[in-house]
Amino acid sequence: MQIRESAEMYLETILVLSKKGQVRAIDIARAMNFSRPSVSVTIHNLEKEKYLTIAEDQTITLNKTGLEIAERIYERHTVLSELLEKIGVPQDIATEDACKIEHDINPVTFDCIKKLLNKLD
Repeated sequence: MQIRESAEMYLETILVLSKKGQVRAIDIARAMNFSRPSVSVTIHNLEKEKYLTIAEDQTITLNKTGLEIAERIYERHTVLSELLEKIGVPQDIATEDACKIEHDINPVTFDCIKKLLNKLD
């Protein structure tokens, strides 16, 4: 399944926020530093595409497909950040660079990185 990078970022943000409690559009806007109206438009588009559900109380929940994508991107982010930090990249830069790489890395390359990190531990 092909999904836009921006949609992946939204889904990942929702996943991270959901670990702390209920998620609403305003929480996403604050976390991503986006305007509430632009977040609202994107969230409704993601709902139409069946990646998430918006309840009557405006809480947002990832559907199965949305959750799978969010978990995949979040795993990439954490693994890539860890690798970059292990090779000496400062944490803030590692986090920023992992954000850029996580959407484009080939699954084969990512699997090799995970195997390498497992050997290093």
